[in-house]
Amino acid sequence: MVNENLIKWLLEGDVSIQYQVHRDLLNTERPDLKERISKEGWGARFLSLRKADGHWGVGFYQPKWTSTHYTLLDLKNQCIANDHPDILFSVNKIVHECKAKDGGINPHRGLAQSDVCINGMFLNYASYFMAGEKDLQSVVDFILSQQLSDGGFNCMSNRKGATHSSLHSTLSIIEGISEYSQRGYKYRLSELVLAEEQSRQFILEHKLFKSHRTGKIIDNKMLMLSYPSRWRYDILRALDYFRSSKTPYDKRMDDALEVLMKKRRPDLTWPLQAKHAGQIHFDMEEVGKASRWNTLRALRVFGVYKV
Repeated sequence: MVNENLIKWLLEGDVSIQYQVHRDLLNTERPDLKERISKEGWGARFLSLRKADGHWGVGFYQPKWTSTHYTLLDLKNQCIANDHPDILFSVNKIVHECKAKDGGINPHRGLAQSDVCINGMFLNYASYFMAGEKDLQSVVDFILSQQLSDGGFNCMSNRKGATHSSLHSTLSIIEGISEYSQRGYKYRLSELVLAEEQSRQFILEHKLFKSHRTGKIIDNKMLMLSYPSRWRYDILRALDYFRSSKTPYDKRMDDALEVLMKKRRPDLTWPLQAKHAGQIHFDMEEVGKASRWNTLRALRVFGVYKV
């Protein structure tokens, strides 16, 4: 049972937080709250910054965090209504403006190779916003063509010849596959499900943050709790993916779960420990302070995977 005062504090946050607290911690559906995300708070602020041409920033991928790409990912993660007409227009605009020769979504159509991380994130929000299945087929084809022999993905494999998968790339891909699957798409679904399982095993073999060869921490930044995560991997984002995809508990999660639990503050909240440098639309939370985003996500992780 989650502490009542903690729930009260979470419910004092943005309406997008309120909706997910009810859905994920209180097991109550609140469509009224979901509807309000586009009309008030952070969701409305993001939408107010959309330009007349359907883009945010100066286009699909610039400036990075204020671009259309990352803004749509933010809106998806806020659980804004997935039938919002302006957002659907923007998703379709990307499909028709940014499709590259290799089938992937590419910020620069003249480039020979698309970035697999971008395509994983695109598949994630495009599936959530119910893009047409035919529009996603070449993206699916591209993603499946990029899987490496160790089961995961690396955005440098098709451009610089990387042969070992990256936790960053792999997580972005399987988040996209999971959303695609949950939304009922069928094109090459069995192959995607297999790729997702193989990628999960890749992450678990690394105990979510450790070298499979030495057992040492791959990158201490992977243990820092940030939000939004952008393209960067961290243990909370990975654990929340495992929860949302209904992945059964695996003992290889234990080290990450232990690290996450140790980050809980005496007031039972989790902090915002880091933000990723770059131009942003606005701050949702302050680094060093208690984070409703991270507290919500940690609580729903521990609601499934007990320490």
